[in-house]
Amino acid sequence: MIITHAGLQINVDKEQAFLEEVRTLIEESRKEKGNISYTLMKDVEQDNAYTMVEIWESLDAVEEHGQSEHFKAFVQKAPEYLVAPLEVNSYEGHEVKR
Repeated sequence: MIITHAGLQINVDKEQAFLEEVRTLIEESRKEKGNISYTLMKDVEQDNAYTMVEIWESLDAVEEHGQSEHFKAFVQKAPEYLVAPLEVNSYEGHEVKR
């Protein structure tokens, strides 16, 4: 399992447009083979900060997602909403044991 956190800092003046645009990405990504969860979370401390939390069955599923039309379309439009570079971190979905 692969877990991805994508941090987005949104231009406050474009927040509503961003939320409308990202809705399609979320809905279509949830339909993809290998997707377990795809959720946008709003930061409780920063008004314009969001985190996309994605859970995928495998790295192959993540790679296929990266080639999907809805993902590529969102990536192309995202810079008009962002006020800082996207921060993406991916993790193995297994608890680390000592």
